[in-house]
Amino acid sequence: MVAATTQSSATLRGAVAYHAGLAAEDAVQRDYERRGQLIAARRWRGSGGEIDLVARDGAVVIFIEVKKSGSFAQAAERVSQRQMDRIYACASEFLAGEPRGQDTEVRFDVALVDAAGQIRILENAFGC
Repeated sequence: MVAATTQSSATLRGAVAYHAGLAAEDAVQRDYERRGQLIAARRWRGSGGEIDLVARDGAVVIFIEVKKSGSFAQAAERVSQRQMDRIYACASEFLAGEPRGQDTEVRFDVALVDAAGQIRILENAFGC
C-alpha cells in the first residue's frame, strides 16, 4: 500500500509541475507578445529534445527556455550545460527550415518565473 501511495503522490507532483510549467510558458509567451515579438512555435521538438518557445523579433529568431521555481535564483540554477547543448542542437535543426539557414541571426533567452508568477527575461543568456 505504501508503494501505491508513493506512486500516486509522485504522479500528482509530476502533474502539478507539468501544469505549472505550461502556465509559466503561457505567461512568458504573453510577455514576449506584449513587447511586439511573434511566437513562432511552442514546445518545438527536434530529434534531440524540445525548445519551450521560439519567437521572432524582426529577422532575429529567439530561442527561449522557460524555468519556473520558487525564486529567480532557484530557476536560474536549473539551467545546465547539458540542457544548453541540447537547445543549441535543436535550434540548429529549427534553423534548417529558415530562409537564411544557419546564417539566421539568433538569440538564446532564459525566462525565469518565480512562485508569485513574476517573470525575469535574461536575454542572450547563453552568451552567444
